[in-house]
Amino acid sequence: METDELLEFAVDLARGAGEITLQYFRKKPETSKKSDGSYVTIADREAESYLRRRIAERFPDDGILGEEEGELEGRSGRRWILDPIDGTFAFVHGVPLYGVLIAVEIKGEMSVGVVNVPALREIVSAAKGLGCFLNGAPARVSSTAELKDALLLSTSFSRATESLQARAGVSRTWGDCYGYVLVATGRADIMLDPVMNLWDCAPLLPIMEEAGGTFTDWRGVRTAYGGNSIATNGLLFEEVMSLIRQ
Repeated sequence: METDELLEFAVDLARGAGEITLQYFRKKPETSKKSDGSYVTIADREAESYLRRRIAERFPDDGILGEEEGELEGRSGRRWILDPIDGTFAFVHGVPLYGVLIAVEIKGEMSVGVVNVPALREIVSAAKGLGCFLNGAPARVSSTAELKDALLLSTSFSRATESLQARAGVSRTWGDCYGYVLVATGRADIMLDPVMNLWDCAPLLPIMEEAGGTFTDWRGVRTAYGGNSIATNGLLFEEVMSLIRQ
């Protein structure tokens, strides 16, 4: 299977799952809380079931890891990593900045990433060596070269980021996956989160890198397994990391 075919299939999957979520958006869907206090809805469960079913039909030997249903081991060397609704808090409260996240890991490398923000009709997709795209058109990070001119985003800020906020031009909490979409498409310059899961990070690494930016953990390590994340336009990476390390 060529990477471009995997990307095309992943985009189609994300679009289909997004349509499922829109059936429940702003309609008070059945909702409960997990042990960690985060929300889960019937839309999360139905979207993930849809994704798993279609992947199993097309690629029965592939592994699947999803936020809601756990891991299915595979035999092909490929693993699909799924977050049916990233930003469920936003979804439950009728805020359109949630997304469907899909990644394909091939022999340990995050090679394909897709984020569908269905309520805004924005799909950002990327595959290793093929580039990054917004609704099918090439996408690129910003050219902002100085932190004083930068737009800094986070799902939530804390004391750990005070020095970075003080140096950045503007700070906003346009968070969850949408913040990374904004950086990858040049509409913001930096996005960070202190706590992330693998299914949150997996598609963002190829998306950010193919858009010309960086995606690392808070130590500056290129990984989706770090438990936290920082995305930049590349030009600001060293300055951002020097402040984070303090």
